[in-house]
Order: sequence, then C-alpha cells, then structure tokens
Amino acid sequence: MARLGENRYGKSRVRLSRITRHGDRHDFNEWSVGVLLEGDFETSFTEADNSKILPTDTMKNTVYSVARGSNAETIEKFAMELGDYLLDRNAQVSGVLVEIEEKAWEPMMVDGAPEATTFKLGGPEVHTVRAVRDQGREWSIRSGVDGLVILKTTKSAFTGYIKDKLTTLKPATDRIFGTRATATWEYAEASPDHAQVRSRVVAALLKEFAAHDSMSVQHTLFDMGKAALNAAPEIARITLTMPNLHHLLADLGPFDQDNPNHIFVPIDEPHGYIEATIER
Repeated sequence: MARLGENRYGKSRVRLSRITRHGDRHDFNEWSVGVLLEGDFETSFTEADNSKILPTDTMKNTVYSVARGSNAETIEKFAMELGDYLLDRNAQVSGVLVEIEEKAWEPMMVDGAPEATTFKLGGPEVHTVRAVRDQGREWSIRSGVDGLVILKTTKSAFTGYIKDKLTTLKPATDRIFGTRATATWEYAEASPDHAQVRSRVVAALLKEFAAHDSMSVQHTLFDMGKAALNAAPEIARITLTMPNLHHLLADLGPFDQDNPNHIFVPIDEPHGYIEATIER
C-alpha cells in the first residue's frame, strides 16, 4: 500500500527585469522569482488527472503579467501581490509560497551625483524575501540578504577553546575574519516599511562587524544580531549564518623570508559554519 504525503509544485527561477520611469529618472530592478503551490492536487499524482493543475508555464506568465500592472516598490510587496493573485483565482490552491531574490542594482555616481538612468551592481549580495500565505490567513514574511561578503584584517581573535589530541589549530589574537553572511528576519508588526527596515538592518550589521572586537565568530554574530534588533524595532528576530572563510598564513620559511601576518592563502573549503537566531 502507498499513499501520497505532503506535496507541492511550482515554478523556479523566473527571471524578471523592470524599469520604472519617473520622468527625470528611472528605477531598475532585477528579480528571480519562485512560486510553490499547495492544495488539492492528489489526483494528478494518483490518477493522472491534471484537471486541477495550473501549468507551471502559466505561473511564469503570471509573474510577468502581475509585474506589468504592479506598483510594488519592494520585493515583499510584489511577493504578496503575486501570491494573492494566485490564491484568489485558484480555489484548489490552499497555500502559496513566493520567494524572490533581488540583485543590488544602484544608480551610478557620476561627479558625486547619482546618474538618472545608469546603474551599477552594488555587490555580490542579493536581497531576499520568503512570503507564505494559506487561504483565509495573513501573510508571513521573512526578509533577508544573502551573500554579504565582508572581511576585517584585525580586531579578531580565537583563543581559550578545547584542545585534545587531535587539535592542531594555534591560538590567534590578531587574525583575518572573512565571511559570506546570510541574514533573514521576521517582523513584529503587520505592515512595516520593508525597504527602510532592510536599510537599517544591513547598516547595523555592517557597522557592528567593523567595530566589534571579536573573540569568535559566535561572539560577533550575536552582537551583530543585537545591533540589528536595536536598529529595527519592527523585527521580532533575526537569523544569521556566517561561514568562517579562512585566510591561512603562508609559510615563507623555505624561501628564508619571515611572514609577519603579511601574506596569506585564502581558502573557502573546508570552512567553519556558524548559525544562530537572536530574538527579543
């Protein structure tokens, strides 16, 4: 005997660029949209009956069509608009998940002023949102930033850890601290200004990372989370993932040269992996 368990289906990586024209200037967005639906789809699996299946190609077209008429200024607002559209028009759908990544395009600065219609990619990081809603319920929104690559060349140490017969790591009081951080946060209120919250959260994370006298990645991660909560009372909790991307001191002894914390070999595998949620 076999029965169908939890299931869902949808469309991933729907690429979308959008120009919003304001007369004397343009806004430019580049999104990657994913949609997953849950609902009354059992017969499509068990009886080869597609009568309740909205084609994933239609979902792709829905992304473009909803975007054409949308005035949403943030990925959070667009995710909810897209999800509401699908829920309102498909009674067989009980729940929707919309995930969006947004590249960090920003106006190019020319002679100290933003150029009205020219843009540059602000960094490798992407803005993210995960929006979930069931029929008859409110939206649950989790915003974030993924791939925030940051590094400091001092104010980072790691000492006092467990040492056993397999420990070869030497204590460090002044080391490079590099990471590719991911942060996601949940809101404490229903209708925050998502763009303002994102700006304050990211600014607080970066400021704390730069200023912090780190005794470990865990130590810095927690204080970064505290700083984000202080900067944005609209959020209830923040989850940070911070892999420790190592820079190993190069051995120049065979060349009869010293190396006073000057030349390093960057590696990203294997790396330490630290994750925690900081909440009020």
